[in-house]
Amino acid sequence: MKAFKGQFKATPKGLTLMEIMAYFSSEEKARTHLESINWPNGPVCPKCGTNDQTRIIKLSGASVRPGLHNCKDCRRQFTVTIGTIFEDSHIPLNNWLVAFYLLCSSKKGISSLQLQRMLDLGSYKSALFMTHRIRHAMKDYTFDSQLAGPVECDETYIGGKPRHIPARDGVRAHSKVSKKVPVFTMLERGGTKRSFVVKKVTALNLRQLVKTHVSSTAILNTDESTLYPNLRSPVADHKRVNHATKEYARREDDGTLTTTNGVESSFALLKRGLLGTFHHVSPNHLHRYVAEFDFRWNTRRESDTERTQEALKKAKGKRLMYDSVRYREKTS
Repeated sequence: MKAFKGQFKATPKGLTLMEIMAYFSSEEKARTHLESINWPNGPVCPKCGTNDQTRIIKLSGASVRPGLHNCKDCRRQFTVTIGTIFEDSHIPLNNWLVAFYLLCSSKKGISSLQLQRMLDLGSYKSALFMTHRIRHAMKDYTFDSQLAGPVECDETYIGGKPRHIPARDGVRAHSKVSKKVPVFTMLERGGTKRSFVVKKVTALNLRQLVKTHVSSTAILNTDESTLYPNLRSPVADHKRVNHATKEYARREDDGTLTTTNGVESSFALLKRGLLGTFHHVSPNHLHRYVAEFDFRWNTRRESDTERTQEALKKAKGKRLMYDSVRYREKTS
């Protein structure tokens, strides 16, 4: 196979928004950058998987759309956006990359309406679908390893407050209860966290999640909730703090710290974002917002530019298609 001479440059570290706008000032620049991420050793055919550069030809000409390649093995044409969340999008690619940067650099997220105004998108529907696709790219659907070391676990409930409905048309005044959606999070202290939207919080459901995602050698830290009585068996040890007696952290005899302050801090950030930025989130899409906040938390030690690079890498092999009823997720 012929060696591919790299012609792409990595994004400089720590760019500001104005510098990002200049860096991705055209679709061609954005496409070149995306090719450097998805094809570090040259174009790869998404249909047959060949990466032999002698069998892939970059097409050119006035009638050829930019970035089009032809594979001699399967005789298919493709671009770098095939098989990614960018496929079949009419939004310019440079706007996509700037949107990625905005979502990755906003600590509490950015609303679709604001993104629509900033990027001059055609409609709110386009902006909303765009942000959902970016969240879909950020989400991890498979995990290579389990959480280890001290692991903090806790659950929280997302939803609005009960609303008072005044009397009208012969109907008495009453209160409408808002159903809250539970989110369960496991946080490796000093490491990454994984959050899951669950339909119902039960000891059996939480135990199964812990068994799947937490190493058997880990030390589990939880509060005194009755949901965690039998979690000792999936892990090496289970220690609890009693919030009812205002105990929030305890130093053990061996010097280890028992607390759930880390996972509760992540909940505070999530709720401030959902309340202050998005105001209302549909339960059908809550898992995407949770994935967005998880991604930013797990890359919190990286710069905004590096975080954007990581998100762009995760966009490959994922698609989210829209119809009038629901979003349909596909991963490959």
